[in-house]
Amino acid sequence: MVTFTAHRGKPELVTPARVTPSETKTLSDMDDHYGHRVYIPLVEFFRCRPTDGRHGQPEDPAVAVKAALAEALVYYYPVAGRMQETANGKLVVDCTGEGVSFVEADAAVRLEELGTPLLPPYPCVEELLPDAGNIQVVAGKPIVAVQVTRFLGGGFAIGLQISHCIADGFGMIQFLKAIADMARGQSAPTALPVWERHLLMAREPPDTAYVQQKLMSLLKNATGETPPSMVYRHFFFGPAEVSVLRSHVPGDLGASCTRFELLTAAIWRCRAAVWGFNDDHRAVLAFSANVRRRWEHIPRGYYGNALVYHVVDAAAGELRRSPLSHAVALIRDAKTDMSDEHVRSTADFMASMRGHYGRGCGGGDQPPMVYDEAAYMVSDWTRLGEDDVDFGWAERVGGGVAMPSSHVSFNGTCRNSDGDELVVASMLLPEGVVERFEKEVALLLKQEADSY
Repeated sequence: MVTFTAHRGKPELVTPARVTPSETKTLSDMDDHYGHRVYIPLVEFFRCRPTDGRHGQPEDPAVAVKAALAEALVYYYPVAGRMQETANGKLVVDCTGEGVSFVEADAAVRLEELGTPLLPPYPCVEELLPDAGNIQVVAGKPIVAVQVTRFLGGGFAIGLQISHCIADGFGMIQFLKAIADMARGQSAPTALPVWERHLLMAREPPDTAYVQQKLMSLLKNATGETPPSMVYRHFFFGPAEVSVLRSHVPGDLGASCTRFELLTAAIWRCRAAVWGFNDDHRAVLAFSANVRRRWEHIPRGYYGNALVYHVVDAAAGELRRSPLSHAVALIRDAKTDMSDEHVRSTADFMASMRGHYGRGCGGGDQPPMVYDEAAYMVSDWTRLGEDDVDFGWAERVGGGVAMPSSHVSFNGTCRNSDGDELVVASMLLPEGVVERFEKEVALLLKQEADSY
């Protein structure tokens, strides 16, 4: 695998291209959640199109992205501000217009040298990401950091560090699309941003009963023990692998289940088989779901966190011994719950937990709460529209979440040499589990439908 060093210039602040409102905006209780107080690292790769007189290709993509970023910030002006924590621990955004961090870089390699096709893990990905400092500190610093790295021959990468408090995955890609829109010469982003964070505030009084038990199953009391050493791995599932998995799920369920349901069920089952659980241990799966399409209150253009979490658990022994269709059915049943009460109770729960992490879930002498690394938590990025990020003069050729920044596993997409779309599942696993997990996945993909 090729290695390289990106030679960075001096970071600077890019401010909105025109005067923007000076005000304070409160984040929603879905935004202002302990698990979201982290920067998400993204890297997107672009290949410059041949000059044909239509796309107005710039001489320097970094200069063009910088100018487009300034224009996009006119519309996304809260992103150019700074987060602050109020006396009660609530986060707000001071819309100061101070700007986002921006740096140019050069790498003495061609884009094609990074891999053809371009598949994760991307070589030297740390060289393509801007420095965001301590990624678990979100207050008093740029909300977004951007790095444009030029490759030899005209390709480039955009590396971003984005505070999860300002946007979920959908919102992050919407912001990146806005930059691309402005770089194509549009007068405004195709999707105008909407703030409206009050829609996902906790109720008065809050009522967490609907989600309390399930979401608490993702947490555990910190014991002071050294956590297991974790390693980052990618697993690829193309049309052939999906077809094999579908053969393990007979009848209407196999014909109608989604690719996400299949892959999530398979990975959850394989993890339960190798993690060392007792048969009666509850193996927990959690996955986020975007409520934009199924909850009528969220307007088009909303870029904040608009998520609920579906939590499923099953006895590890039962999960291992049952056919794959059992896990698929559990996931499908969980997905049907997108009720108004589910959404509002999730916001209530997140507000109720503010301040409990790190000093005990009930205060006093109780140990702090942390996420349980044995729970399989997955975020699906396969339908966020990353392929639609198009600069006109440059096309996207790959990218996604760059490297682990938290306990969450990510599903993204890439393409093989035949042009087939692959799902790439990235996850952190304990060192002692990785080899067993790889063998378990391989076994599942080789077994006949009636023998697994």
